[in-house]
Amino acid sequence: MLSLKELKRAVRAAAPLITGARLKRIDQPEPCGLILTFDTKSDKIPLLFTCRPGYARFCLAQAAESSASDGSFYQYLRANWAGCRVAGFDAAENDRQAVLRLESGTSKCEIVFSIMGARSNIYLLDAGGGLVHSLRPLEETRNELAVGEPWTPPRDAAVSEGIDRWEAVADSAYLNEIAETCRALERRGDAEDLARRVRQALKKENAFLDRKRAGLLEDLRKAQQAQADLRRGELLKNVLHTVRRGDDRVQAVDYETGETVEIPLDARLSPAANLERYFSRYHKEQRGERRISELLTELDSVRRELEEIDERVKTALLADVPDTAALWEIAELPLVRRNLKRQPVGGQKKTPPGNPPPHAVGKAGKDDLPSRLRPKRYLTEEGLEIWVGRNDEGNDYLTTRLARGNDLFFHLEGYPGSHVVLRTQGRTDPSPKSVLDACELAVHFSKMKNAGSADVHVAPIKDVKKPRGAKAGLVYVRGGKSIRLKRIPDRLEKILASRVHEDS
Repeated sequence: MLSLKELKRAVRAAAPLITGARLKRIDQPEPCGLILTFDTKSDKIPLLFTCRPGYARFCLAQAAESSASDGSFYQYLRANWAGCRVAGFDAAENDRQAVLRLESGTSKCEIVFSIMGARSNIYLLDAGGGLVHSLRPLEETRNELAVGEPWTPPRDAAVSEGIDRWEAVADSAYLNEIAETCRALERRGDAEDLARRVRQALKKENAFLDRKRAGLLEDLRKAQQAQADLRRGELLKNVLHTVRRGDDRVQAVDYETGETVEIPLDARLSPAANLERYFSRYHKEQRGERRISELLTELDSVRRELEEIDERVKTALLADVPDTAALWEIAELPLVRRNLKRQPVGGQKKTPPGNPPPHAVGKAGKDDLPSRLRPKRYLTEEGLEIWVGRNDEGNDYLTTRLARGNDLFFHLEGYPGSHVVLRTQGRTDPSPKSVLDACELAVHFSKMKNAGSADVHVAPIKDVKKPRGAKAGLVYVRGGKSIRLKRIPDRLEKILASRVHEDS
């Protein structure tokens, strides 16, 4: 994370390079980061802006990086401000905030890059200073802000300017030095975080083995009663002729020790059946003792394997550049994977090298998802996406596989139509405008598309279930609410025009 002193100097180094340039390209290589590529006619300058907690910074980016995310902030920025001119780039005097001012014709906006530790974020403001969108959800960073309301700087200024870790570096190399240093810190931080999670999984597996071992030892203690049952059976055989049905015990003399032994009997069984019971139990317990001994040996083998895995984790972290690929390989081992917590590494969604993110949709996932399953996508003024299923199969995939978290499901009560999902980006209170836009699309893509008004049912995606064996496109909705929609042609026309095309 950059200090205030470092942020100011980075802005001073970048401002002369990009002021007056065109914002040529926008990419989102990670959930918390954007790469803005500026065309200065003589050169192209890619800058990474990331608000990832613990690693917030802006610096030179690797030009080869491309979009691996499909967030609504990125989509909105690309749809509305790609190709505009940079009017200026400034840093706040007493706060870790940098402001990138953009112009396109008579339209203006500001991108505010805010470094606030775990609450770092990137905000988009309109010409009047109103908050249009944020890269991270507001409830995670500054819940006092609201989309559509004026943006205000944070109340608490930076305590001090801090230090400049690259003070000796020339201005011309400053942005690149930030990139190299922070990228190495980020890689090590991610590796250490993954290693910590792997070790937690190993600890959990060891605790399970301890409990299992204690249980096996108790079973072994019980199984070792086999010799006692064999002895009672042999003694009972010698006095069997004296036992009558209904006796619940008999005494026999052990001639090896001279001891008189009392042998318990089941009064419901015949003398012969009691004898058989002792010998059967002996054979069963003897087999159990052998099996328990085998299981204890296997358990010791698993424990040694866990120790070897822990050594592999240590080895992966020893190098100056941690072997992250080796750590991911360890994380996929069955002994680790079943206990590995599923939270993202370092606040970001991570997937092992070579594996694409699940359920990729849009350009980034174009080769991963057949076109028949890929929903139509529309963008609201708030910057949220609305996804619309293309067919019954696509409806199923959208509702049961693609939709997540606090997304909202829309359908027309009593009439067939496409499944419509408002992607809320984790928010619990999307704006009424976005909700009405989704309602318009739900009616438009139904058998009632020409109705002047309609009742649209809205429910959280978690309350939408598909019955086992149901035909494609059929789901069951529990709870939710009904919205009486009065159709407005201009609203429908506007949301239809916002469609995000796959080749954009």
